[in-house]
Amino acid sequence: MFIYNVKINGSKLFKIIFISMVIIIILIIGVVIYKIFGGATSSEDTLSCLPKNKVNVIEDNNYSNVLKAVHENINDYIGTKIKFSGYVYRVSDLKENQFILARDMIISSDFQSVIIGFLCECDNAKNFEDNTWVEITGEIIKGNYHGDMPIVKVTKINKTDKPNDEYVYPPDESYIPTAGLV
Repeated sequence: MFIYNVKINGSKLFKIIFISMVIIIILIIGVVIYKIFGGATSSEDTLSCLPKNKVNVIEDNNYSNVLKAVHENINDYIGTKIKFSGYVYRVSDLKENQFILARDMIISSDFQSVIIGFLCECDNAKNFEDNTWVEITGEIIKGNYHGDMPIVKVTKINKTDKPNDEYVYPPDESYIPTAGLV
């Protein structure tokens, strides 16, 4: 009869645990590097914000994320259909058929805000006064307003009530830049 006695001294046990931990750390770092460099730049992930196959409703909670993603990479969103609400806002150098469908974005803890929004083109834009709340459906096209700019070509526009929370908030930690790595 054979009896095999395994004796592990402290230094061998330490070496085994140390090597195991190093392997686990290398695997974790590998996964993180893949997610950063491979995941964020693939075309599937860049367009996950607004798929092109349907009318995409932009909600208050993702408004600034979508706005930022579309502005950063206009070409990926051309032809995308969107639906969202805001108020009509005009600046002096817009054309007669243009307005900004705006929202106020909170930028500080004391509720200071800035106006953000999509530039829209609509045949009957002059029928809607400034500060009128509307809901639009339209398609993103590439236009020019002080440089390349996404423009929403409005296909449907209706007056709507002012929402309970009229503010939107800055892009959150779930925002993934689509134009490259930060």
